[in-house]
Amino acid sequence: MRSSVPLLLAVAGLANALVLPQQAANCSTFTKSIALSNYNTTVLNSTYYPAGGLNNSGTVNSVAFCEVYSSVSYGTGNDSLIFAIWLPDVLQYESRFMAVGNGGMAGTIDYTNMMTQLNSAYGLAVAGGNAGHLASLNNAGNGAPDTYLPYLHDPAQVSAWIHDAISLFTPAAKAIVSASYGKPATYSYYDGCSTGGAQGFALAQLHPELFDGIVAGSPGNWYSHLALSFLWNGQQTNTTMLSQAVLNFTTNAVMKECDAVDGVKDGLIEDPLRCAFDINTLACQSSYATTSNGSVTCLTPAQISVFKAIYQGPVRSDNGSQLYPGFSLGSENEWLYQEGYLADAFSIPILQNLVYDNLAYNSSNFNWASDVATLDTKAGLCIDEISPDLSAFRNHSGKMIVTQGWSDPLNAATWPIEHLEQIENFFGGDVSNLINLFMVPGGGHCGAAMYYPHVPAEYHTVAALIDWVERGQKPDQILSTNPPDGSDATRKLCAWPGTARYIAGNVDDWNSYVCE
Repeated sequence: MRSSVPLLLAVAGLANALVLPQQAANCSTFTKSIALSNYNTTVLNSTYYPAGGLNNSGTVNSVAFCEVYSSVSYGTGNDSLIFAIWLPDVLQYESRFMAVGNGGMAGTIDYTNMMTQLNSAYGLAVAGGNAGHLASLNNAGNGAPDTYLPYLHDPAQVSAWIHDAISLFTPAAKAIVSASYGKPATYSYYDGCSTGGAQGFALAQLHPELFDGIVAGSPGNWYSHLALSFLWNGQQTNTTMLSQAVLNFTTNAVMKECDAVDGVKDGLIEDPLRCAFDINTLACQSSYATTSNGSVTCLTPAQISVFKAIYQGPVRSDNGSQLYPGFSLGSENEWLYQEGYLADAFSIPILQNLVYDNLAYNSSNFNWASDVATLDTKAGLCIDEISPDLSAFRNHSGKMIVTQGWSDPLNAATWPIEHLEQIENFFGGDVSNLINLFMVPGGGHCGAAMYYPHVPAEYHTVAALIDWVERGQKPDQILSTNPPDGSDATRKLCAWPGTARYIAGNVDDWNSYVCE
């Protein structure tokens, strides 16, 4: 009988050859041979991580991978963008490339989302960048009044921040993928939220050829006017603050009125636009708020005035035209950051650094008529992605999923609805073969809302996007799971203007609802 040892050695050798590019001894070797000069890119270093070898804020990698750091020169050559790409072992790679976006003022790589995508079941090579500037040189990535932020004074870095952040590193990242696996990825995807959602719209509008599918969550793509929303709300509450107790009292009253809109009382308002609640019904009989055992029982005229202003949203002082949507009924308990914090973190830094180049600029002097045009020119042209013309992305057969929480503490929830309507008007009708919006009852900013812990906060958008791009299965509903309260509740998110209606069964099971 012939020995099977040579055969076993041959099989082992074949297996080693299949995974060779991703083994620890060769992770640095193959990166040295990659030609990236055509992409203005230089490989900085590489490291191999076995499964469980990297801990990111308590989450470890379930997939072994080779991490490659690189630097992309852009602008006049004095600016650079740092990006990382994680290349899973060959046997766990399914020829899919995923880029992730940034949050806030960026300046760092979103390793949390990279880890989420790497650990998914979709066989993704995952890349993320710092958007072309360093948070460490820009107040640790945090805006603040009277604070110099260098990146907002560099036109190339401003453009890179949102418009070009992902497009600057994606070609090089794809080249690294091709070199690693011997061929290009079959499909390319993007996932980002907040500023990352704006970057997603920038990709569809300005770089439509780079991705087959885009997920844009809680999109701040009208960034300049989102900053106006923060400023408006901060000014409204400057003299009349709304305490958390007042906010909770109001939300509870709204919920009592409108919770059953979807056919079941479950602590959620499925569609706040169907809620006819009148804030005046909470008015005190005098100009002073009354309490019972420390609880708020009514609202003063000044408080009601502030509520109405935030519901309305910012308007021009000369003609009353809308500058950004107001906040929705049922979101009141999430407004505390709107009372000056967000204006300090975004509006004032953008005005002082980008618009007026003057750290002594007093935002209380902002003219809600004449200064809007200045903002639009100095900031809007650089950081907004609001064109409804997504023809090039559609012609590329691109697909886009947008999510927005109704209780988002940052972004007025109806903005994505309004923008979807603008896109529909441009194309003259239904655009669901191009873009679908999913509104999240009780959803917050990029996931959970603080005061809605029973709401599932993980949206299975990437799975739906892959089915849409690769199998032509247009999503009319998306599963959401994992509420912060630790329960096993699931919810059905419906493609807007559809909403979920309860039919029968467990109210915490998404199968108990239909989209209509």
